[in-house]
Amino acid sequence: MPRRRPSPSRDHASHDRASHDRGPSQRQLRVGEMLRHALADVLRRDEIRDPDLAGISVTVTQVKPSPDMRHATAFVEPLGGKNAKQVVDALNRHKGFIRGEVGHLIALKFTPEFRFIEDTSFAEAQKIEDLLKSSRVARDLADEGGNADQGDDEE
Repeated sequence: MPRRRPSPSRDHASHDRASHDRGPSQRQLRVGEMLRHALADVLRRDEIRDPDLAGISVTVTQVKPSPDMRHATAFVEPLGGKNAKQVVDALNRHKGFIRGEVGHLIALKFTPEFRFIEDTSFAEAQKIEDLLKSSRVARDLADEGGNADQGDDEE
């Protein structure tokens, strides 16, 4: 049975936009996780000679490969969150070496070019945690509890 060709009137721009809005494919998720593990192995070996990385443990929280798998964004955070900018800058300076080392550990046709970005999700989570523990929120929750009891008595 022959393949059906798309009609010439089809709007390719809206199709590209729709596929972009869907999120990562299963392959992107699988490759991202494989790259995350390989990056963690390379960083754990401590083979990168840079004073900004000396003695610092770096956590790779997520790797997002591009749809064509040629580029990947790695979200990293130094243990304790200190000197994050210097650590990210150092990783970006050595991304060629890191790419070569990762290439030896993975089985992909092309090893993606990495871009390292600081993962701010830990800082955001801490900020939310601090807000929830604040006296203002505790007072509001106590007020809510008092109002809920009064509402039950009126019915």
